[in-house]
Amino acid sequence: MAGPLRALAVLAVVVATLAGGYLAVVSVRQEETLSVGSIRLSVSPGHKGALDVYVPLVDWGARFESIRLPARLRVDLRTVDREALQKVAQGAPLDVSTVRTEARDAIARFLRRLIAVVVVAGFALGLLTAFAVRHHHSPRLRWTVGAAATTALAMGVALVVLLPPRGELAKPEYYAYGADIPRALDAAATVQRSARALEQELDAQLVGLARLVTQPADRRPVEGRPRITIASDLHNNALALPVLERAAGNGPVFFPGDLTDRGTPAEIALLASVTQLGGPFVFVTGNHDSDTSAQALADAGAIVLTQFGRLKPGGGFGPIVTEVADLRVAGYADPYQRRAADAYADHFQPEPSPVQRQSFARWFHDQVEGKADVVLVHEPALIADVLGSLRESPPPRPLLFVVGHTHTASMDPQGPVTVVNGGSIGAGGTGNLADTPTDLGLARLSYDTTDGFEPLAVDLVEIDPGSGAATARRERLDQPEAENSSATS
Repeated sequence: MAGPLRALAVLAVVVATLAGGYLAVVSVRQEETLSVGSIRLSVSPGHKGALDVYVPLVDWGARFESIRLPARLRVDLRTVDREALQKVAQGAPLDVSTVRTEARDAIARFLRRLIAVVVVAGFALGLLTAFAVRHHHSPRLRWTVGAAATTALAMGVALVVLLPPRGELAKPEYYAYGADIPRALDAAATVQRSARALEQELDAQLVGLARLVTQPADRRPVEGRPRITIASDLHNNALALPVLERAAGNGPVFFPGDLTDRGTPAEIALLASVTQLGGPFVFVTGNHDSDTSAQALADAGAIVLTQFGRLKPGGGFGPIVTEVADLRVAGYADPYQRRAADAYADHFQPEPSPVQRQSFARWFHDQVEGKADVVLVHEPALIADVLGSLRESPPPRPLLFVVGHTHTASMDPQGPVTVVNGGSIGAGGTGNLADTPTDLGLARLSYDTTDGFEPLAVDLVEIDPGSGAATARRERLDQPEAENSSATS
C-alpha cells in the first residue's frame, strides 16, 4: 500500500507544479513603452501556436504561425504617441528600424520575465504540495521537492525552446470580430506605403498604423475597384443571411449552389429574401437545389445560369453568357440537382462520372471558352478535365471558376486560370451536413476591367458562428507592376 501512496504523492507534486506554471502563464501581463506608443504583452495557451499582433483601436489584427508551443503570444497596441502619429499622417518617414528593435527587445524582456515567473511559481506551488502531502507513508521530502524542482525546470526549458517566435514572419492571417475584415484589409492598403515589403508593414502595425500588407507596395491598390462577393452552401441557414448581406453591401453576389437542402417550395419561401442581397444575385444550382428552386429564384429577379442559358422568368432560356458588373459570366447547373417530378429525391454520387465531366468539357470548349470571364459550377470535381486542358493550353486572358460544395474556402491560381471556393456561408447548414464544426465562409474578388477582365485579389473570410470572430487572408492575383515592366522590357 505504501508504494501506490508514494507514487500518488509524487504525482500530486508534479501536477501542482504544472498548475502553478500554467497559472503564471495566463496571469502574467507586461506593459512596454515604445518611442511611438505602448504595447501590452501576454500569452494565451490552448491555441495553435502563433504571434498575434492586435490593434483594439480598430478591432483587428494579424496572426503569424511562428510559435511551436500551443499558445498565442499576444502583442496588443494600447496607446499611440500623438506626436509620432501626426508626423506619419503628414508624410514624415517612420524610423522603422528603431521601432523594430524596440519591439523585439520588449518581447525578449517579457519572455525572460514570463519564464522566470513560471519556474518560480510552479516550484513554489509544488513545494507547498510536497510539504502538504508529507506523511509516514509518503516518499522522503527530498524526492518530492526534487520532483517539483525538476518539473519547474522542465517547464522553463520547454518555454525557452518553444515559445519565442521562430523563422520568417510571412503570410499573416488577418482577423477581427465581425464581418468587416475585407474593409480592414482595404484600410491597410490605403495608408501610405513605403518601397519595402512585409517586415516594415509588421512594424507599422505594432505602432497602430494598420499598414500590414502581404505583398510589395508596387502592386496596384484594390480599393475602389469593382468587387463581387462569392458565397455558397447556405443549406437553409437563414440566420447567416445578415452576414452575407453585410459583406456584399450593394454589390453582386455569385452563389454557386446549395442554397437549400432539397429545393422544395417551402425552403424557397423561407429564403425568399436572398435575391435582394446582391446587386444582382447570380446563381447556379447545386446538388441540394432543384429545378423548382432555380425557377423560383429566376422569377424573383435573380440571374440563374444553366448550361442551356440564363433561365428566364416563367421558363425558357436566354443567352449562355450574361454580362454582370462588366464581367462576362456563364454557369452550369449541377448534374445532381433535384427535380420536382422526382419528389426532390437525392441521387447524388460522391464524384461526377467521366461522362458528366466530358459533357461539361464539351459545353465549355464549344460554348464558353474565350467568351466568358467567370464560370460558376457547384462541384469542383466536374471541372477537372477542363482544368487539365487549360494547363496544357493556357487561355490568353484570365479566367475565373467559382465553385462550392466542399465547405472549405480555397483559392487555387493556375497561371491565368483561378479557382475560388468561398467555403460554406451557412456553416454547414441547418441539416448538420458537415462532419465537423464549420465556420461561415465567403470570398470577395477585386478586379479590373480597364483592358479586359483582370482579377486583382481574393479575400477569403471565415467567421466563427458562435463568437462572431472573423479571420481572413488576402491573396493577390496580379503581378507587381515592377515585375511586369521588367518582364516586357
